[in-house]
Amino acid sequence: MTLARSSNSASILHLENGDRLTQIEFERRYQAMPYLKKAELIEGRVYMPSPVRARKHSKPHGIMIGWLFNYCEVTPGIELMDNPTVRLDENNEPQPDACLRIEAAVGGQSQITEDDYIQGAPELIVEVAASSASYDLHDKKQIYRRHGVREYLVWRVLDTAFDWFVLQEGAYIELPIDADGILRSQVFPGLWLAVNELLLGNLAPVMAGLRLGLASPEYQAFSQSLASKCHEASA
Repeated sequence: MTLARSSNSASILHLENGDRLTQIEFERRYQAMPYLKKAELIEGRVYMPSPVRARKHSKPHGIMIGWLFNYCEVTPGIELMDNPTVRLDENNEPQPDACLRIEAAVGGQSQITEDDYIQGAPELIVEVAASSASYDLHDKKQIYRRHGVREYLVWRVLDTAFDWFVLQEGAYIELPIDADGILRSQVFPGLWLAVNELLLGNLAPVMAGLRLGLASPEYQAFSQSLASKCHEASA
């Protein structure tokens, strides 16, 4: 197995797909590979994805980030993260494509550690997956459920499908599409997704649907509540 060198000249083994590691050893090896862009620890096993395909991953990923950014930009007390490392437990440290978290100071369930990682489950996680065969819909889904990720979104690009799971009484329930073809977040009021338009590649209606969500009374109440909590936290 290839060896890497850390700053103190100690020999550190490279991460390899399938390695069985503790969280501490996983992070030690990951940090010794600054050129490595993504690796995950799932149930104690290392997963390192293959190179990112342009239209089957990078483009959908960018669309999700843009959609979430437009929501985050106008909503106080929340943070959007792109490919963050999330520490869940000693055997699980995923790096989801995106997440939306409520800041701890205003009642969120995750923290930012002193060394600048997410500790605990963000409220909402997004993954771009090839198909229903992906581990995003199996091992990772169960881990996110177990740790209390309240909403889990999976865009299955090859299947031309989108799953939006909501945590209810310890189980993930698929969020229903309303009569207007919209999926509406139960955790982040106003975060609306015109899912059929998304799957057809029609981005203008997707953004129009989000704007409608941001104009809704439930979003206005949510935003005002967060703004009040932010003010109290900073006082």
